[in-house]
Amino acid sequence: MTAPTRWLTAEQLGPHFDDGGRIILIENHDVFRRRPTHRLKAHLYLSALRHRARELGLRGELVEAPSYAAALRERGLTGERLEVVGATSWAQARLVERLGASILPDRGFVTDRATFAAWAEGRKPTQLLMDRFYREVRERTGILMEGGEPVGGQFSFDHDNRERPPKGAVSLGLPDPWRPVEDDIDASVRETLDRLEADGVRFLGADAPRAFAATRDEALAALDDVIGTRLTDFGPFEDASLQGDDTMAHSRLSVPLNLGLLHPLEIVDRVVAEHAAGNAPLNSVEGLVRQLIGWRDWVWHLYWHLGPDYVERSNFLGATTPLPAEWWELDGAGVQARCLSHVLDGVGRTGYAHHIQRLMVLGNFALQRGYDPAELTAWFQGAFVDGTPWVMPANVVGMSQFADGGMVATKPYASGGAYIDRMSDFCGSCRFSPSKRLGEDACPFTAGYWAFLDRVEPRIRGNHRMAQPLAGLRRLADREEVVAQERTRTTY
Repeated sequence: MTAPTRWLTAEQLGPHFDDGGRIILIENHDVFRRRPTHRLKAHLYLSALRHRARELGLRGELVEAPSYAAALRERGLTGERLEVVGATSWAQARLVERLGASILPDRGFVTDRATFAAWAEGRKPTQLLMDRFYREVRERTGILMEGGEPVGGQFSFDHDNRERPPKGAVSLGLPDPWRPVEDDIDASVRETLDRLEADGVRFLGADAPRAFAATRDEALAALDDVIGTRLTDFGPFEDASLQGDDTMAHSRLSVPLNLGLLHPLEIVDRVVAEHAAGNAPLNSVEGLVRQLIGWRDWVWHLYWHLGPDYVERSNFLGATTPLPAEWWELDGAGVQARCLSHVLDGVGRTGYAHHIQRLMVLGNFALQRGYDPAELTAWFQGAFVDGTPWVMPANVVGMSQFADGGMVATKPYASGGAYIDRMSDFCGSCRFSPSKRLGEDACPFTAGYWAFLDRVEPRIRGNHRMAQPLAGLRRLADREEVVAQERTRTTY
């Protein structure tokens, strides 16, 4: 019997997905018509597919087709003639089931599905906490463990990783992050995208030179750069933002990771070795390890555990406001709140923002304003170069918007302008004052925080972590005025 052909998606392009047989890669441009996608994300995905096809040579086939199913059926790749490595989305899982393909176990993660299922068995959805999962993974794998105990005496150093940005600094002073050099494949991708735009496809954001790895060699170069220039400072300034430094000490390795060009364990091995050699502090190393073998794996497994309708059925806080035009246009010019304007512009230019800008600027504002969580999830998936179908649901619906009622986060991640003022330099150049909740210069985050609590109080009053904020709301002398102001606010 002829060996099956393996279909690899644009999220499975690294060597750990390739066992040496025949491979098919599919460019489906129609997805750009159906789902708004950042042009830089489209460029990255097509560039990565085409580079991988060139590397595979005669062993690989790159197909342009209007649908994945059509491409596979036209080549007779159904049943035992086709195999896939797990699935990267519920949509792909349904397709390969219809095609009768052989499905291999997932790759690219630290914990397999059976192990996660055993850990989750008997736990309520609200008991599937990341910190418990992370601890179990550390104990099972021995990563950063010594004699059965965590290195440094504790599993998490998160409380040590909340330093404010250096006073008066415009950046952390680190070298610019590694960038690739575009080649002929990137030129051909740009021609394809120009043609699609001329044919009516509307991409998000602006075109720019490719800034992220699209090949295995580039991904390894990016990893080397992170180890050499950013690892030491990652921990302390993990939650800080500066207008002149949109990368800070963040690795940006989520992009090649989500293309399958790196395996999380090879990054973990590198950073743990740096700590063992005395080259990197434990709080920075543990913070990155927690993101890789804790949060990233946990979100992957929650995607499958919570089911294909998780996004659609999750709207615990009753949020129904459509996203405003400036979000879909990725244009901060009409936004006066400095932090929000800056981050929207940055996403438009680069398709990227680090996690604190996503959670405490974009997500925080969306939560306060009651933006529809399903639409917001689609926006995050399309606007960010590392946005995938499995990454965004738990991150946006659960962590950022508390739309699942507490299965991912234990409380809503809402805060006023004081937090942004403390952890960034945005407020100094903003027309709004983070200390004011009433008046023309009232900060939309500060006032929005109290208006948000007023709106959702009936739904969250049973959450013990919200007892203190709700007590503060009840003591607010100008509560009614703030709520009325935010209900009619048109300028933010």
